[in-house]
Amino acid sequence: MGKPIRQSRNEVQKCARLCDYYAENVAGLLQDEIVDIGAEKSYMTFEPLGVILGIMPWSFPFWQVFRFAVPAMCAGNVCVIKHASNVPRSALEIENIFLEAGFPENIFSTLLIDSNAAMEILEEELVDGVSLTGSVGAGSKIGGLAGKGIKPLVLELGGSDPFIVLEDAGIERAAQAAVKSRFLNAGQSCVAAKRLIVVEDVVVDFIEAFELRVQELKVGNPMDEENDIGPLAKKEFIESLERVLNDAKKRGADPQVYGKKHEKGFFFNPVIIPAASTDMKVCNVEVFGPIAPVIIVKDGDDAVEIANSTMYGLGAKIWSRDLDRAERLAKRIKSGSVSVNGMAKSDPRLPFGGVKMSGIGRELSQYGLKEFVNIKTVVVNR
Repeated sequence: MGKPIRQSRNEVQKCARLCDYYAENVAGLLQDEIVDIGAEKSYMTFEPLGVILGIMPWSFPFWQVFRFAVPAMCAGNVCVIKHASNVPRSALEIENIFLEAGFPENIFSTLLIDSNAAMEILEEELVDGVSLTGSVGAGSKIGGLAGKGIKPLVLELGGSDPFIVLEDAGIERAAQAAVKSRFLNAGQSCVAAKRLIVVEDVVVDFIEAFELRVQELKVGNPMDEENDIGPLAKKEFIESLERVLNDAKKRGADPQVYGKKHEKGFFFNPVIIPAASTDMKVCNVEVFGPIAPVIIVKDGDDAVEIANSTMYGLGAKIWSRDLDRAERLAKRIKSGSVSVNGMAKSDPRLPFGGVKMSGIGRELSQYGLKEFVNIKTVVVNR
């Protein structure tokens, strides 16, 4: 799907760390929890549900599958995967990895099927739960089918995440993180910094530092170790991004494009939209590509209001040297996670997921581990 080779290796290594985490901790996380209510015994036990269907995206073709399947299987479930249609070799390689690791056959199975077939499978009585990472539209359809069958589900539906830079932020550090967060995987990341919300007192300094970093990015062949941005995953994504840019231009924007033009390949050079307005599509829809709109605000209160103004709520970022203030603002932001002076990213030790249209449920940590279990209460009296 075009990911630069250095980022691809990092993704695989992250999958290995996730496996290590659950191998070392799952027994303790799933042990019975005793609650003293005065009976002879009273406790909760965690039992697998059965067969869990995973419908996974292409953007992180290894990580997305591992972060769903490893906790689900550690809890005792069987996983069936419908991966994105443009990454079938990744899907088959993951199945081979589990077999080589010693998993019995059919504990993890890859189905090379289309979306309609996946929905038919979800309706089968044998399927006991579903996890989807995808679009809001896909989540709505899957949620409807899961609800019809009274089946538990986890939905991770992306975001339009805010990256807030307050007047007391470390500008150089913030700009460096903003470039990495916005342009990682050619901007094709659910939890990327998709709206740069900057207080007016420092917006000139921030844009200057941000622009210098963007100019250093190298776009080209993803197998070249020197390149930072590869091609987009599909040709139609170029047209979609062009429509977003045209909408911004119609509303008064002056997009700045960086890097040389590529005659071949699905390449899309980094773009900064200075002084973007909140009525632009780029500030409201999930833009899956290397476009960075900068929204200028008066203060922290204004930043939080704009951060909460979209239908999404996945992973926000706040940059400030005043940590107490940053934490107070973090509590007002409607999102599944908030990172202060850092990038929003998933970690096996922490729950990952969103609110509003960004999804339902959590992946990773003890909370993701227990999404597809029967939390059974047992009370024993003499």
